[in-house]
Amino acid sequence: MFINRHWLLLLSLLAAAAYVVPALAQWPQAQSAPATAPAAKKPFKRNVTTHPAEPSEGVTEEPTLLGQYGDWGAYSASAGGNKVCFASAKPSSSETDPPGRSRSSPYMFISARPSDKVSKEVSIIIGYTFKLKSDASLEVGSASFALATRQDGAWIKNPAEENNLVEAMRTAQNAVLRGESAKGSRSTDIFELKGLAEALNRSEQDCK
Repeated sequence: MFINRHWLLLLSLLAAAAYVVPALAQWPQAQSAPATAPAAKKPFKRNVTTHPAEPSEGVTEEPTLLGQYGDWGAYSASAGGNKVCFASAKPSSSETDPPGRSRSSPYMFISARPSDKVSKEVSIIIGYTFKLKSDASLEVGSASFALATRQDGAWIKNPAEENNLVEAMRTAQNAVLRGESAKGSRSTDIFELKGLAEALNRSEQDCK
């Protein structure tokens, strides 16, 4: 069976470490995935002082789309013999300041890896290289969560807040992502959250 390389890398990303951040690559979409499905490059650990991790071996299966709920898709897959599940979406709207700056499509992932005892792990690919040592933010309702950044990936700066972030996203209307590129442009991305709760429930059900 032909396996699209971007799915191999995504699965490697999800299986490589307890905390990982995916990064977008331009590869053709798998037939089993919707047009909005994400791609991925090599992962790296949340500890920004580490070097990028190498992809894991043993990936034998493309992610399976379990269901599409609004903008959010629920997926399940096997990587290195371990099951991984995730919900993913791209923003409903994106703006840059100055306007018109070129970038790839951002994506947000909420992942679970039972073999690593990891659940509700939020990671984002922004579509450009972040300004060095800059933080980004994710606003959900009246709450704002600081995000650590590296290359074109972001993740919640304080992992202890991750469960609160995901639970807030389950009931909120949207999440607003703000970041700054290495070239000095600022971005604002709005993720519609309708369907997220259903996508998370479906992916979590498959990963029990």
